[in-house]
Amino acid sequence: MESLKSTDGTQISFARSGDGPPLVLVHGTTSDHTRWVHVLPGLEKKFSVIAMERRGRGESGDAAAYSLEQEYEDVATVAMAMGPGTSLLGHSYGALCAMEAALRLDNIRKLVLYEPPFPIGDAPVYPPGLDIRLRAMLADDEREKLLITFLSEVAGISAAQLAAMRADPSWEGRVRAAHTALREMVAGEYRFDPARFRRLAVPTLLLLGEASPIGFTAPTRALDAALPDSRIVILEGQGHAAMSSAPDLFVREVISFLSA
Repeated sequence: MESLKSTDGTQISFARSGDGPPLVLVHGTTSDHTRWVHVLPGLEKKFSVIAMERRGRGESGDAAAYSLEQEYEDVATVAMAMGPGTSLLGHSYGALCAMEAALRLDNIRKLVLYEPPFPIGDAPVYPPGLDIRLRAMLADDEREKLLITFLSEVAGISAAQLAAMRADPSWEGRVRAAHTALREMVAGEYRFDPARFRRLAVPTLLLLGEASPIGFTAPTRALDAALPDSRIVILEGQGHAAMSSAPDLFVREVISFLSA
């Protein structure tokens, strides 16, 4: 693992592998850099892959106070350090961080966003009362229950997909980072301003799972309507976690877009 300091002095770690133009990967809630284990072999053939660990998990540091804006800065710091021609790929909460980071950067070649979560209209991102239930689980040290509840009720992960995820090498790290799901529910307070993104001229691929819940599809379609150079690709038969459930499909779509 390598690391560098973000704008507030927090150490942000990342794993670098492969050879080619730089591609920064930004994982979602409760994950760490091992989230990409199933797609990494395919991406490494074409890119120098920089899989970062967002603050508060893995080997990355943390700060006493948390803010979504600082997460943007973390991603921007890592991407900027990779130099000109860097592409940026974010999943879920990581996609929200990546799209905001892209507004702060001038070295991004292409952008891939897989279902960033943010409110559209009056529809909440998270079920009412979920934060209260999750805090009770954390207080009782029921971290795995907290994680399973979050993944099933927010991300719409099925029982079969959860079983596969629990067998994945990344599961142990997810359980350790389960507490971060609570603070990252601040995404529910994010206010999407289309005007800000109309000036983001970076070519952007928006990935949507065919079976993903509307809480993920609606933000993606709103973002597509605002961006000047974007297109949506539907991942047939998939939901919010195609990196695990259909890694070959995921890699094929990402490489096709980034290599064009």
